Amino acid sequence: MRGLILLGIPGLVISMGSAAAQTVTRDDAMRAAIHPVGDAKTMQAWLSRVPMTRDFPDDFNTTLRGHGAAFVIEMTTAPSCVPCGDLWTKLTALSTRYGWQVRTISGQEAMIRSGRLGLPWVGHPVAWVRPVGNDTRVVPVAIGTDHSPNLARNLYLAAKMLTGVRPAVGVRAMSKFTGIVGLPAIRKARH
Repeated sequence: MRGLILLGIPGLVISMGSAAAQTVTRDDAMRAAIHPVGDAKTMQAWLSRVPMTRDFPDDFNTTLRGHGAAFVIEMTTAPSCVPCGDLWTKLTALSTRYGWQVRTISGQEAMIRSGRLGLPWVGHPVAWVRPVGNDTRVVPVAIGTDHSPNLARNLYLAAKMLTGVRPAVGVRAMSKFTGIVGLPAIRKARH
């Protein structure tokens, strides 16, 4: 019988013969969940492996249009981050369609949010939805870039969770995070 171990980031499932046969470290989990990319071709190769949401609830468009003024999407970004530009483009298109605001936040703010939610900091981009008037109630909607339909589905579910749907229901239905992030910045040593 095969066992499943769920680790850290939603959607990260490592299948194992038995827990005794193999020990999974935090580093193993991070390597399995995070896909740093430095160019568009590599990003598209990883995105081609990501399933795309095809089924949407009946109230999908109504909910997204109706909640546009109530919520803001905030994301992190970094210079030369290919997935950041991709996610920004997709979120901007969704914001135009549904009337949501999109803003950037600092990496420092992102690390604080990640820590509060118990998420490991994996790099840029990460996107959250929050009510316009409340910067402490946040729902992560993307860790790395993703397909537009998956992002739209996650915006819908974030709106539902932030307006009263039981969080466990929303989290189970949320499209899994891809972990397609930009390469970490290389720091130059000081002499």
